[in-house]
Amino acid sequence: MLGYLLRRLLASVPLLLGITVLCFGVMHLAPGDPTQLMGDFDPKAKSNAALVAQSGLNDPLPVQYLRWLGHILQGNLGQSLMPDGLPVAQKLAEALPLTLWLNGVGLLLVLGLSLPLGLWLAARAGGTADTTATVLLYLGLAAPSVWLALLGLQWFGVTLGWVPLSGLNTFGAEHWPWWQRVADTLWHLTLPLAVGLVGSLAGLTRYVRGSALAVLGQPFVLTAHAKGATPRRVWLRHTLRNALLPTLTLLGLSLPGLIGGSVILESLFGLPGMGKLFYDSVMMRDYPVVMALLLIGAALTLLGNLLADAALAAADPRVRAGLQHP
Repeated sequence: MLGYLLRRLLASVPLLLGITVLCFGVMHLAPGDPTQLMGDFDPKAKSNAALVAQSGLNDPLPVQYLRWLGHILQGNLGQSLMPDGLPVAQKLAEALPLTLWLNGVGLLLVLGLSLPLGLWLAARAGGTADTTATVLLYLGLAAPSVWLALLGLQWFGVTLGWVPLSGLNTFGAEHWPWWQRVADTLWHLTLPLAVGLVGSLAGLTRYVRGSALAVLGQPFVLTAHAKGATPRRVWLRHTLRNALLPTLTLLGLSLPGLIGGSVILESLFGLPGMGKLFYDSVMMRDYPVVMALLLIGAALTLLGNLLADAALAAADPRVRAGLQHP
């Protein structure tokens, strides 16, 4: 299995390079000039021609790409094209903790709720509770996150005034005690976290329910019942483990959502995370930041596939046997 994973890892390198070439070309085809925006924000800035020459944007695209790739191989993500001129690595380091927290806590909540709920619905398939929950889950799965976020802001933020509308902290919170600042931050993150949970919880619950129903009809489960195994033993030893196998693959493929899934929520709620950084960088044509985020997204996609295969092989002896004897 280790040899298979190493082969997969080595095969991912040219694929990652191909993704960066495609992203670099498409990004430079988009209309707009970052140097013009730089001049608009800083009246004392150099002329557009001087800024273009300084940034190397007048070089041919292959030259720009090779220069960028050389810097990446040296561990240098480059400098932002914005007036602040901050290193890209610094911007990523400032935005990453919030996105990791939102996605990490959201994933734990989704797993903690969807797994038992999906199994519980599978055990009551066709009943009133299952039918009612299925309708609600389909509604949650179909509801666009943008619509849910705007509805939550209007109802809970404006009408009821229960949650803040945007930002990460209340004005003046830096002078509060640490525990009060923590509580204030969590209060600001309550609505974004709840909105992000709706679609993920609905989708994973339906997935677990369908996997459990498919396992319940397998011959080995019927044989376990025929041999007199208790329902608890059948569920825990036979049904649960096999029903979770497809879920492991789904969880591995959710890694790219660390960036892509946060763009809408962080932009709407004004949260300084990776998603909002990506949106702002695209709007401002900040090529080094955009390329760094696209590189991270591509790497997470390939890593997610690799981790999903590894988790599936670790949980299923049949997969391990297939890897050892292709």
